[in-house]
Amino acid sequence: MKIVILGPPGSGKGTQAKFIAEEYKIPNICMGDIFRKLSKEDEYIKKIVNSGGLIPDKKTEEILINALEKDDVLHRGFILDGFPRTIAQAEFLDNYLKKYQTKLDVAFLIDVAQEVLVRRISSRRICRNCGAVYNLISNPPEIEGKCDICGGELYQRDDDKADVIRNRIKKYNETTKEVVDYYRNISILKVVDGKGSIQEVYSIVMDILETL
Repeated sequence: MKIVILGPPGSGKGTQAKFIAEEYKIPNICMGDIFRKLSKEDEYIKKIVNSGGLIPDKKTEEILINALEKDDVLHRGFILDGFPRTIAQAEFLDNYLKKYQTKLDVAFLIDVAQEVLVRRISSRRICRNCGAVYNLISNPPEIEGKCDICGGELYQRDDDKADVIRNRIKKYNETTKEVVDYYRNISILKVVDGKGSIQEVYSIVMDILETL
């Protein structure tokens, strides 16, 4: 199974990607996680990530190829979260897969209203020590500012602040609409309403995958 999952920041696509990867025993290639890891070593990438901007296509494509060419991913299948972000990236991915005589099976779009997204993301907190993730609305810690697991300090990522979130969503909408239309035009797009609970959205996604 070769899957792309699209959705604005805070749509829950990352969580759905993890569930799908576990169900189908395929690698979950999360470009956001890769970028955040690289930003610890690369000041150029760090600046873009912290401002809510997008990494240029060429650099992103290089990073993607490195991920796809590890551990026989192209033959095992994968779910791709955070790529493509532009029509050029979508075309690049299709052409790259064609070289290996394969193609995508489905592209999911997890669709959620903007203000719901801002509220979700700006409420997210992360433990500095163990990396556990909390949400002040849906999954708050027992003690404010402290991790339930290890007692570590909780913090808000720079790119989780409301003004940065709106900028991220604006950039997402400006660039990804063409990607959505691209996958719709080749008849592999499946739109999923993302306003429900994690399990409700996952059930819809799995129902779709079982028909492919």
